[in-house]
Amino acid sequence: MAWTAHTIIQNGKAIPFQEARIHPLAVGLAYGASVFEGIRAYMNPATGRLSIFRLEEHLVRLDQGMKFMRFDDPPSRDALRQGVLDSVRANAPDDDCYIRLQVHIESLGNQSTTGTVGWVCAAIPRERSPKRESGLSLGVSSWTRIADNTMPARIKATANYHAGRIATLQSKADGYDAPILLTRDGKVSESAGACLFMVRDGVVITPARDSDILESVTRDTVLQLAAELGLPTTERRADRTELYVADEVFLCGTGQELVPAAMIDRLPVGDGKPGPITMQLQAAYESVVRGTTDAHAEWRTPV
Repeated sequence: MAWTAHTIIQNGKAIPFQEARIHPLAVGLAYGASVFEGIRAYMNPATGRLSIFRLEEHLVRLDQGMKFMRFDDPPSRDALRQGVLDSVRANAPDDDCYIRLQVHIESLGNQSTTGTVGWVCAAIPRERSPKRESGLSLGVSSWTRIADNTMPARIKATANYHAGRIATLQSKADGYDAPILLTRDGKVSESAGACLFMVRDGVVITPARDSDILESVTRDTVLQLAAELGLPTTERRADRTELYVADEVFLCGTGQELVPAAMIDRLPVGDGKPGPITMQLQAAYESVVRGTTDAHAEWRTPV
């Protein structure tokens, strides 16, 4: 992407991107006391205007995370919404952008410190997956997905991503693009930073919320779009071996968007090429995020 980020919003104030600061011993860094949202703004090719996709749903989930983390005097939803809009407008991107909205404890303290709370919002360029058309090579990880009673995955805390990072580094060392993580009882959960779908006999299947998944905004979007396309959908527990006999598999998330899987554990998914339902959903997703369709205008916040 041609543009670069030069401004960041820190605690509601626009400052030069390189001048954002937090003390290295701040609790948010020292103990991982931080929650965040990854959000995207997309350019409509016809109008040349950016819209932020499903901003309100991301803010609701961030509220849930701040509540769970017991943050003292957290920023209001209105302040964070304005921060997102300000961060995009200040950088004036001429293409899509990725938005990182993060709330953390910026004071020094210990594991039980709950304030002072600070926040940042950055709008930055982010390349799309190079495997959007060809498909990913995935491997089932030997590392287990974090459990709800350990580090709840439905809370989008930065500390949770350490587990995904370990699995990702191992998967890349083993020659895969990304891992698939299983729950403690051996059921399919998700990838590292992306939810997982499979297609069997025309049914679009995704692991249920009790499979230690992030309650993904993109996952919800895909379920709604699939239903509107007349595709049967189900949320349920899924066995590892279903990955090998599925007709199609794909990952989704704000960062990943919607990317097919071509191989799992070096076995082809279907015929080893992105499947028709996956690509149909990818096209529908692309239309709705860019606003090249009139559907779901409520999901797009104009910048």
